[in-house]
Amino acid sequence: MKAIKGKETRELNLIANKGGSGSVGFKLSIPKPWAAALGLDLENRTVVASFDGDKIIISAKQK
Repeated sequence: MKAIKGKETRELNLIANKGGSGSVGFKLSIPKPWAAALGLDLENRTVVASFDGDKIIISAKQK
Protein backbone atom coordinates (compact mmCIF):
# COMPACT_ATOMS: atom_id res chain seq x y z
CA MET A 1 0.00 0.00 0.00
CA LYS A 2 1.33 3.42 -0.98
CA ALA A 3 0.12 6.94 -0.43
CA ILE A 4 0.48 9.13 -3.54
CA LYS A 5 -0.62 12.76 -3.24
CA GLY A 6 -2.81 11.87 -0.23
CA LYS A 7 -4.44 8.93 -2.03
CA GLU A 8 -4.11 5.34 -0.85
CA THR A 9 -2.88 3.21 -3.73
CA ARG A 10 -2.79 -0.58 -3.89
CA GLU A 11 -1.80 -3.04 -6.56
CA LEU A 12 -4.74 -5.43 -7.12
CA ASN A 13 -5.14 -8.54 -9.28
CA LEU A 14 -8.08 -9.09 -11.60
CA ILE A 15 -10.12 -12.27 -11.17
CA ALA A 16 -10.66 -13.92 -14.56
CA ASN A 17 -13.48 -16.31 -15.38
CA LYS A 18 -14.15 -18.12 -18.62
CA GLY A 19 -17.75 -18.64 -19.71
CA GLY A 20 -19.17 -21.68 -21.44
CA SER A 21 -19.01 -19.92 -24.82
CA GLY A 22 -15.28 -19.26 -24.37
CA SER A 23 -15.64 -15.58 -23.50
CA VAL A 24 -13.53 -14.21 -20.66
CA GLY A 25 -14.78 -11.77 -18.03
CA PHE A 26 -12.90 -9.98 -15.28
CA LYS A 27 -13.80 -8.97 -11.72
CA LEU A 28 -11.98 -6.83 -9.20
CA SER A 29 -12.12 -7.16 -5.46
CA ILE A 30 -11.62 -3.91 -3.53
CA PRO A 31 -10.47 -3.66 0.10
CA LYS A 32 -13.25 -3.59 2.70
CA PRO A 33 -12.17 -0.19 4.12
CA TRP A 34 -12.56 1.33 0.63
CA ALA A 35 -16.06 -0.14 0.26
CA ALA A 36 -16.99 1.13 3.74
CA ALA A 37 -15.68 4.61 2.88
CA LEU A 38 -18.04 4.63 -0.12
CA GLY A 39 -20.94 3.61 2.15
CA LEU A 40 -21.18 0.14 0.59
CA ASP A 41 -22.27 -2.95 2.51
CA LEU A 42 -24.22 -6.18 1.93
CA GLU A 43 -27.51 -4.28 1.53
CA ASN A 44 -26.06 -1.46 -0.61
CA ARG A 45 -23.71 -2.91 -3.24
CA THR A 46 -24.47 -0.86 -6.36
CA VAL A 47 -21.69 1.27 -7.79
CA VAL A 48 -21.28 3.41 -10.89
CA ALA A 49 -18.13 2.81 -12.94
CA SER A 50 -16.83 5.10 -15.67
CA PHE A 51 -13.99 4.49 -18.12
CA ASP A 52 -12.27 7.24 -20.11
CA GLY A 53 -9.91 5.02 -22.11
CA ASP A 54 -7.13 5.43 -19.56
CA LYS A 55 -8.60 4.90 -16.09
CA ILE A 56 -11.64 3.46 -14.34
CA ILE A 57 -13.43 5.48 -11.67
CA ILE A 58 -15.76 3.65 -9.27
CA SER A 59 -18.28 5.66 -7.23
CA ALA A 60 -21.12 4.72 -4.92
CA LYS A 61 -24.51 5.05 -6.61
CA GLN A 62 -26.32 8.11 -5.29
CA LYS A 63 -29.62 7.28 -3.57
